[in-house]
Amino acid sequence: MGLDDDAREYHRQDPPGKIEISTTKPTNTQRDLSLAYSPGVAAPCEDIHEDTNRAYEYTSKGNLVGVISNGSAVLGLGDIGAQASKPVMEGKGVLFKRFADIDVFDIELDFDDPSDIVTATKAMEPTFGGINLEDIKAPDCFEIEERLREEMDIPVFHDDQHGTAIITGAGLVNAADILDKDLSDLTVTISGAGASAIATADFYVSLGVKRENITMCDSSGIITTDRVEDGDLNKYKAQFAQDRSAGDLADAMAGADVFVGLSVGGIVSPEMVQSMADNPIIFPMANPEPEIGYHEAKSARDDTVIVGTGRSDYPNQVNNVLGFPFIFRGALDVRATEINEAMKVAAARALADLARKDVPDAVVKAYGDQPLQFGPEYILPKPVDPRVMFEIAPAVAEAAMESGAARESIDLDVYREELEARLGKSREMMRVVLNKAKTDPKRVVLAEGDDEKMIRAAYQITDQGIATPVLIGDRDAIWTTMDDLGLDFDPEIVDPVADELDAYADRLYELRKRKGVTRREASELVRDGNYLGSVMVEMGDADAMLTGLMHHYPSALRPPLQVIGTADDADYAAGVYMLTFRNQVVFVADATVNQDPGAAELAEIGRHTGKLARRFNVDPRAAFLSYSNFGSVDNEGTRKPRQAAQTLREDPAVDFPVDGEMQADTAVVEDILNGTYDFAELDDPANVLIFPNLEAGNIGYKLLQRLGGADAIGPMLVGMDKPVHVLQRGDEVKDIVNLAGVAVVDAQERDD
Repeated sequence: MGLDDDAREYHRQDPPGKIEISTTKPTNTQRDLSLAYSPGVAAPCEDIHEDTNRAYEYTSKGNLVGVISNGSAVLGLGDIGAQASKPVMEGKGVLFKRFADIDVFDIELDFDDPSDIVTATKAMEPTFGGINLEDIKAPDCFEIEERLREEMDIPVFHDDQHGTAIITGAGLVNAADILDKDLSDLTVTISGAGASAIATADFYVSLGVKRENITMCDSSGIITTDRVEDGDLNKYKAQFAQDRSAGDLADAMAGADVFVGLSVGGIVSPEMVQSMADNPIIFPMANPEPEIGYHEAKSARDDTVIVGTGRSDYPNQVNNVLGFPFIFRGALDVRATEINEAMKVAAARALADLARKDVPDAVVKAYGDQPLQFGPEYILPKPVDPRVMFEIAPAVAEAAMESGAARESIDLDVYREELEARLGKSREMMRVVLNKAKTDPKRVVLAEGDDEKMIRAAYQITDQGIATPVLIGDRDAIWTTMDDLGLDFDPEIVDPVADELDAYADRLYELRKRKGVTRREASELVRDGNYLGSVMVEMGDADAMLTGLMHHYPSALRPPLQVIGTADDADYAAGVYMLTFRNQVVFVADATVNQDPGAAELAEIGRHTGKLARRFNVDPRAAFLSYSNFGSVDNEGTRKPRQAAQTLREDPAVDFPVDGEMQADTAVVEDILNGTYDFAELDDPANVLIFPNLEAGNIGYKLLQRLGGADAIGPMLVGMDKPVHVLQRGDEVKDIVNLAGVAVVDAQERDD
């Protein structure tokens, strides 16, 4: 099947469409229903009657946007009418929810008269926290937005106008900076004079481009003051009329620094690009065919040409999804009365700043592992970059507060953490640890310090103030990689080949001389990053260590076990994963180290895992898992977790509930635990799961992760005498940064 048939099947699959309503409160009992509806619902209704602002407290209004259209100007389809536009408006709702966790009702209005649309939309103000106008033809869209902004007390935003303006504005800021051009000196030619073109021109003025430097062309040619006098232009086009000779698009492009295409495909030739000023900026954004193709524009001349299109198959995609979800997120969260110019400028500036930062591995992988680094081929972040929300929404919220558009004042640091939580429990949990780490950063050795991921992680660790990274590796290679990546920081580097390491070799010899290691062998071993890092931590020259990115887990773990060893209160190390679900966190052990632990080992693993949970502000409840429930099967295998649970319960140092042996569903399902086994020590489902052996633990955590949709953080190594964590080969930069935070908090607790 072709794309069209695939799309039809996609939309018709049961249930038809792309959105549905789901409940956010329990509705399982009669009491639940009486609270959700009659008679309990009367109480919040009465409160809202007394103070309408309490609708934000009791209803979904504060997170609900109305997507309003009459289908008169649907992208690529034209005037198809209200009903036919519904799949597009549902799609807009999907983007709001996917990228910013904003709920949407799409409203298709079968009106042609702008006054009817204004009246109908205004009447829905009690329902929504904001209005997104979509696919309404010009000039009607201008009048509708202007009137609604004046008459409504919630944000009204026509994305077709302002979305493209904001995203290209961010691209313009970065492109001008790369080319060392000043915004106030740029000459800009715009092809098209519809809603997005006029809004883009207006927005460029807000960014610093001079209005007199903007030349706009419509289908009749350059918009001049003579055409205003002839009555040829509406008032929206007239504001960009220039006192110059008439001409066509080719005339307008000659000598221009910037071309913005918001018209039709294929109307710009290579010769027109050649006529532009040195190092031009070209945004041909007609869809699906741009005014000039990406490769045609790039190859038209020999100097630097920065090109951004509306297409995802070329660099610098101008995609409105980089803007509207996050602009509304910030506006809704301060209960803004409008989305004003200051908020739009703040969004563009934040987006431009984000493009200058190191790109997460997950984003790079999503785009086929192509290099993504600030420069002519990367002036805008990618839509799947999760950091877009954390940058734009706070910037918009702050601008709303400063400009007087906000009803509510919020703490921006707390707000950023709340946004993290919206994208998943794992981000929320890691934020707890990373914030703790920042209060007292420690020195963390990155044993494979000349690996690109380690260097990028070191940059982020430094930038976020989590720790002081120490990179072990070839000093020249590290600096070369930093230069290639454009990372501007000055990390501490220990070069195992070039640096003097006698003190570390002496210590390694002292520790291992009765384990078969000679002094000469010790000198050779400290040239290995894993041994060198381990000795540095053991001697106190660093507080923690990360390794394993380029080694098998057992070979990476062996040096720290030999040099640092387990803690005084531990005989065994173990690997723990934290699995985060939508509303639940579970710690799983052991998943990486001990193949067939005995009862004493299991008890120790449970004790250390409970302690780890507390670092994440989680009160542990431990269950020792088996295929038996509390003695229902009695053999050597089931007695082992039973004895481990008993040992832990009798340990005076353990102050959290422990039970077992029990089956996995008994441990995590409240009805089974409290209904069938009301004698159990756990009052609530377990959040620390101790598996009987390595095979079960590894299988279990991977099934939970893949089939249960959990995010996994780890493995976190517990039981060591000093903080050491062994990464998995293939881990991403964010995993390294997260484990660095865990290591720092571990080191902080050891100092207390």
